[in-house]
Amino acid sequence: MSPMITLAVDCMGGDHGPRVTLAACRQFLDNHPQAQLLLVGRPDDLGGFAHARARIVPATEVVAMDDPVEVALRRKKDSSMRVAIQQVKDGTAQVAVSAGNTGALMAIARYLLKTLDGIDRPAIATQMPNAQGGATTVLDLGANVDCTAEHLLQFAVMGAALVTALNESTQEPAVGLLNIGEEVIKGNEVIKRTGELLRSASQSGDLNFYGNVEGNDIFKGTVDIVVCDGFVGNVALKASEGVASMIVGGLKQEFKRNIFTKLAAVVAYPVLSALMKRMDHRRYNGAALLGLRGLVFKSHGSADILAFEQALNRAYDAARNNLLERVRSRVAHAAPLLGPAAAQPAP
Repeated sequence: MSPMITLAVDCMGGDHGPRVTLAACRQFLDNHPQAQLLLVGRPDDLGGFAHARARIVPATEVVAMDDPVEVALRRKKDSSMRVAIQQVKDGTAQVAVSAGNTGALMAIARYLLKTLDGIDRPAIATQMPNAQGGATTVLDLGANVDCTAEHLLQFAVMGAALVTALNESTQEPAVGLLNIGEEVIKGNEVIKRTGELLRSASQSGDLNFYGNVEGNDIFKGTVDIVVCDGFVGNVALKASEGVASMIVGGLKQEFKRNIFTKLAAVVAYPVLSALMKRMDHRRYNGAALLGLRGLVFKSHGSADILAFEQALNRAYDAARNNLLERVRSRVAHAAPLLGPAAAQPAP
């Protein structure tokens, strides 16, 4: 029997709160007999939920989606978000999941869990569908707007650990550096310096560095991992979600226009259904906060039941496949290349 995996779920976070999170939790438990959940939130809002592998952990406050980080971190010390992460710190749960305010989640997680030795800044990583039938992992997606070359190298090392944890068939994932061209001479000074560090990491066996890639390579599936700063990554993520929604919505509308397109839709339905499923960004929900001394996953704030369940799935897989230890091991191996933070323990 596989060991039981415990997830702490911030049931109050996100745009929809318990109406979505509890329904997703029930579906998740039905599909994962080796999982148990700590449902964190106001007992009055969660009292109707009953399951043999779930229990309620009370929290009296909620971090709103528009709360400033300072309010979430300093004033709401009994928020469902904070209490969920505290379960990871205390060892009661292996991973925490929240659909709440991203800035607050990162700040609270970093404050409670601290960063791993060798990591200056945590990064947010998620997957985007590609033409190869799989997904490309991209990081950072918004936690770090301004990055040094050393930060981007750290992201690459952590991203490689994430991919190997979530995809057992990919043990040496290819890493690409997002740039305005494939040539080594392209990009600003930070990107050029990052390229040098990534090539050194490849030569030392710490990474499988492919080289520079462009934005369209994310969706071609040219590499397994694409590394960029948080500003660029967040723009790419939101743009991809918008394009996917536009295409899927356009197809649905087109097939309602007249009898001929309706007939065509019937014939092409299996292919179109598979395409729309592949492009549905909800199926890729669940971003890892990498670089912390504990596992935390972020769901979209607007996630519906399907999307939030997917975030739970990703968090479960990460914990089951020892993502934290994989990141720690890769960071330790690459310590000589990672900069001053790798040379001394975190305070």
